[in-house]
Parts: sequence; C-alpha cells; structure tokens
Amino acid sequence: MLQANYNEINEEIRKDPQNAVYTRGKIRPLYYANPKAKILIIGQAPGRKAQDTHIIWNDVSGVRLRQWLGVSDEVFYHSGKIAVLPMDFYFPGKGKSGDLPPRKGFAAKWHPLLLKTMPEIQLTVLVGSYAVKHYLNLKSSAKLTDVVRAYQSYLPEYFPIVHPSPRNQIWMARNSWFATQVIPALRSKTENLLKN
Repeated sequence: MLQANYNEINEEIRKDPQNAVYTRGKIRPLYYANPKAKILIIGQAPGRKAQDTHIIWNDVSGVRLRQWLGVSDEVFYHSGKIAVLPMDFYFPGKGKSGDLPPRKGFAAKWHPLLLKTMPEIQLTVLVGSYAVKHYLNLKSSAKLTDVVRAYQSYLPEYFPIVHPSPRNQIWMARNSWFATQVIPALRSKTENLLKN
C-alpha cells in the first residue's frame, strides 16, 4: 500500500505543470522516502551531478555530510533508515555565486504528502539556511550561525546545521565550535537512532 502511495505521489510530482520542463527532459524528481526511515535530511536542492547521476548528495558536499553524520555510503544509501527530501527535487540551475535557490512553495506543496508516509522519523536534520528557515519558521533575517549554535533548543525534533559545501570552509575556520561541539552531537544522535 505504501509503495503504491509513493508511486502515486511521484507521478503527481512529475505531472505537475510547475515541473513540466524537467519531465519533458526526462529528468526525474530526486528525493528518497522510506516508511522505515528514522532520520530525515532536508537540504537545498540537488546539484547538477546529483541530478545527472540520479544519486542524491552525490558530490563533495555529500561526502562531508556523511562524515558529519558518521555513516558510510552503504548506510546512507541502502539501509532504508535515512530519508532525504530536498527543498526542491530538481536542480534549479546555476547562479552568479553557486546554484540557484530552491523554488518557492515547492517544499510546502510536496513535503507534507511524503512526510505522512514516513511515520517513524525521529530526527530531521535541517541542512543550510533554506531548510532551517522554512522548517523552524524563522524570519529571513535570522542568522544561521546563531541558530546552529543553539541547535539544542530545537531538539529532539530538529537538528539545524550549516551546508557542508566547500564554500563554507571559511565559516568552519571561524566557528571552530561547530566541529568540536555540534558534529559530535550530531554523530551521537545519528548512531543512537540507527541502532534501533
């Protein structure tokens, strides 16, 4: 029954006029939902390489994210315990300084339908400002650094983190507390949830 439901939702996404240009180009929506998932990762949108290979988080940022979580590729992609819902399921294109932002309203339209199919989610890892501000209902002026530093305030439901992009190297150097306090806490939470 759940598999049928997933297939129906996927078909609805593909048929949505908002996604017509992708569907015509034979580009499938990129996300991963599983009824047994314990951890949900919500990031920005697939990058070009992820979309072209149809493997989510298939880039340097993904390697770093898995290191932060303390999980292998095998666990991340094949355990069924980690789900991934980007804020947009399609690569939005390139901008002047990196990828364009996810389309407005996309996550609000499709996430609730998919979340209903994953009743065992116990932790949602919010990766980057788009996911953090949307799910925590924060103003656009909210500073991501302050939110991540106060990550414990959002537990046990949410765990906000910065994006693992190489572009954030300078931020990481300036905020050493992230590596010494936040990442170990994220790994511990992840390990405990994946044990069950």
